Amino acid sequence: MSLILLVTYVSAGVFIVAVVSRFVKYASLPIHLRWELYPVAHEKGRAKYGGSYLEELDWWTKPRESSLIGELKVMIPEILFLAGVREHNKNHWLRSFPFHFGLYLLAGLIVLLIVGAVLEAVGIAVSREAGLAGRAIHHLTYIVGWVGLVLGLLGAIALLVRRVFNASYREYTKKADYFNLAFFIVTFVVAVAAHGMADPYFADLRSYAGSLLMFDFDFSARPLLAAEIVLASILVAYVPLTHMSHFFTKWFMYHGIRWSDEPAQRGGKIEGRVEQLLKHRVTWAAPHIRGDGKKNWVDVATSDVVEDRQQ
Repeated sequence: MSLILLVTYVSAGVFIVAVVSRFVKYASLPIHLRWELYPVAHEKGRAKYGGSYLEELDWWTKPRESSLIGELKVMIPEILFLAGVREHNKNHWLRSFPFHFGLYLLAGLIVLLIVGAVLEAVGIAVSREAGLAGRAIHHLTYIVGWVGLVLGLLGAIALLVRRVFNASYREYTKKADYFNLAFFIVTFVVAVAAHGMADPYFADLRSYAGSLLMFDFDFSARPLLAAEIVLASILVAYVPLTHMSHFFTKWFMYHGIRWSDEPAQRGGKIEGRVEQLLKHRVTWAAPHIRGDGKKNWVDVATSDVVEDRQQ
């Protein structure tokens, strides 16, 4: 069973490295073009009607006010309940929401397993006969676990069926999309079978979490539970290596692009970043660009003006 623990450790490491590397990669990308789509959720007092600080005379001389509450009012429903999908494509939301919410619950299950393992490590029992804390963790663990597994499984099946049998979905569904959903379905089926047949209260899985925390390589598990652990571990490592990494890259989409309304001011941070980009060499072959690999963007943008003056 030491091999199973090793798989989990390696998978957790791959997950962390992949998330951090992608985060750094996206954070260091060139500055984006301003979208200027309103409302911007953090625009204090104006977001409700789609306004902005540009309404003010001499806006550049006045302090900008932003609202974290305004952002949370948009982000929480979007993250937890996929509000945007529900608004624009309710048929898809009926399939996507159970899948994603099930994953959120399973992420919560991991936290509960760790908390339960820590309680047991310090001598606090976790069972239906335990004290208040142990009893609460016991009940929450299997409720969250079962609901998460069932919702995730039903949602994954519904999404796969939609992509297989709906012609409009098939047009832009890649083989990787089928594989990803099938991977989730197999993992969920094995997990449901493992807990339905041998570990209905997730006690064995909590013991495994304890073994991970204590580096106890003497842990033993039934075959189905071992299969669940291996599949789930590999899945955790696999997700951030694919386009499914949108679970955290979405932050850049909202805060770095969709809601980015910071003004570009003389001597400011944005001006400095733009100046650096303008120094990049242009290699575009289109005749209206005339990029020869030697000119930078400033040369390209001003070449017509220089030529006209010379003529």
